[in-house]
Amino acid sequence: MVRVLLTNAQWERIAPLPPGKEGDPGRSGADKRLFVEAVLWLVRAGAPWRDLPEAFGKWGSVWKRFRLWALEGVFERIFAALSDDPDFEYALIDGTIVKVHRHGAGAVIPAKSDHKTPIPHDAEMYKWRRLVENLFQRIMEFRRIAP
Repeated sequence: MVRVLLTNAQWERIAPLPPGKEGDPGRSGADKRLFVEAVLWLVRAGAPWRDLPEAFGKWGSVWKRFRLWALEGVFERIFAALSDDPDFEYALIDGTIVKVHRHGAGAVIPAKSDHKTPIPHDAEMYKWRRLVENLFQRIMEFRRIAP
């Protein structure tokens, strides 16, 4: 079995929000919680859809349901229901909002060690700048998760 990310309390808050309740027209998925766990696993792992573990079901079926929920605004309803009590265990940053020009950080890229005149720089600031830039590169690689 795959490790779950949602607590029972979190699931109880969002369980009535997805489509497929008693009385809704059409066929609904077998296990809505398992589907939400599959989406959370993909976001956390940053893996392609085809690498989704079999425990979550067929990756194609999970993708189709993800696309349907995204178009119907189901995820927005879930986020709205959970946003009144934020849990900052995971912080997500949208690269379309946070954009800084390369030179906007104020950090200087140090010269090579064999440079004749060393360029003064803050080594700690450069280390953190590099970590943030690498983080944004990883986020941009996984933009396929957006609908």
